[in-house]
Amino acid sequence: MPRRDPAQEKEVLEWIEAVVAEKLPNQPYEEVLRDGQILCKLINKIAPGSVKKITSKGGQFQMMENVQRFQEALKKYGVPEEEIFQTVDLTEKRNVVQVTLCLYALGRLTQKHPEYTGPRLGPKMADENVRNFSEEDVKRLRETQVGLQAGFNKGATQSGHGGFGNTRHM
Repeated sequence: MPRRDPAQEKEVLEWIEAVVAEKLPNQPYEEVLRDGQILCKLINKIAPGSVKKITSKGGQFQMMENVQRFQEALKKYGVPEEEIFQTVDLTEKRNVVQVTLCLYALGRLTQKHPEYTGPRLGPKMADENVRNFSEEDVKRLRETQVGLQAGFNKGATQSGHGGFGNTRHM
């Protein structure tokens, strides 16, 4: 499992504070986020109305519902499924690094939403680099460039491998 980075966690908390315009409690990173309330407030500031109900009282199960509502809102906002953490990653502190990566993914995605004008998290996303070549340019380059298929065949080969799935016997 990757190691936690206190500098990244601090940056995430500072970003959340700036977005929700609310001072966060002076607690460890995972404790601030654990009940999901601040996460729901965060997504509601970024995309208003994303989470309709934020539970502020109750046991562990009610707090897990906040985290699940946040995760559903992330999916609707466009955060890729593979970048969203599992509920237990946060509530049971199984993989806090994944929580941080997920929040960075959200911060990165806000750059693609022009309606969001708040503070940014993480590096600036690259702009599209469209290239338009004329037919003459494409034809000229195809004639002058040597393709990789015309490359060299004197290195290691798979001869003696024996087929897909087999190990090589030496």
